[in-house]
Amino acid sequence: MKHISILVPEGAILGSIEGPRQVFTEVNAFLESMGNAPRFKVQLVSQGTIPPVYNGIYQVSATPISEVGSTDLVIIPALDGDMQKNLENNKAFIPWIVQQYKRGAEVASLCVGAFLLAATGLLQGKSCATHWMAANAFRQMFPGVNLVEDKIITDENGLYTSGGAFSYLNLILHLIGKYAGRDVAVFCSKAFQIDIERQSQSPFIIFKGQKEHEDELIKKAQEFIEQNFQDKITVDELAGMLYLGRRNFERRFKKATSNTVVEYMQRVKVEAAKKSFETSRKNINEVMYDVGYADVKAFRTIFRKITGLTPIEYRNKYNREAIVLEA
Repeated sequence: MKHISILVPEGAILGSIEGPRQVFTEVNAFLESMGNAPRFKVQLVSQGTIPPVYNGIYQVSATPISEVGSTDLVIIPALDGDMQKNLENNKAFIPWIVQQYKRGAEVASLCVGAFLLAATGLLQGKSCATHWMAANAFRQMFPGVNLVEDKIITDENGLYTSGGAFSYLNLILHLIGKYAGRDVAVFCSKAFQIDIERQSQSPFIIFKGQKEHEDELIKKAQEFIEQNFQDKITVDELAGMLYLGRRNFERRFKKATSNTVVEYMQRVKVEAAKKSFETSRKNINEVMYDVGYADVKAFRTIFRKITGLTPIEYRNKYNREAIVLEA
């Protein structure tokens, strides 16, 4: 039987505590209905007191970590609010998580629970997923972690992370498949109506630019790109506008935004195209020209690379008028 310890940190989002507990408990019930032994022992654990959850609206009774000798899997739920404050309020968990990992336990973070996992140092040099809205803050706090913004699940050396919000359920299914078998994971997928094959959160990402940095010249370049995305802008033009050499400009841009200049221009154009697909009745070619592309193949390739969907798939998924027309 696998011993699962679900942390109950201060400031935790209740759904990401109760959600995993409910799914793992349902697995046990399913196995028992088939005449099999339950697979999981699920335990809620705290730093020692009854922690306030979600701004103190809820309190959850849990076993103190001092009473947990060892475990097989530690689950870190999502946290709400200021992450620096959350890490300070939950710092007693950090050495305990490291100790359990060194003893052979695996560790999984859900959504922005990745901040607490990263604070242990265990993710240094490894891949990590989190909510796309927290990506910029995460990069600033943990530059040594390889943030994969588009992924829903990472699985590396017994460390697991998940993308934003309820996509943590995809990670829970992944773990159930690993511990209890594919057939049980498929059952849970059907019972909880979770898309078991979903691997990317790219279709949900809203690109707002990365301006949480101190390089004012690069911010000027970003603003110029965002205000003139319909035009053909070259890297040399931007570098000259800022009186920087091209190599120096590209280096500073990448350091400040985590994107190359070309990637940033592509993401701005695609974000504008997404908004047009969501709100207008324009066809693919019209939107393509509006955002500054002239080559249909290139536009479709870049759009799919960034969103995970073709332009037509995106329009049909998010445009209300397109849904009405198809109905």
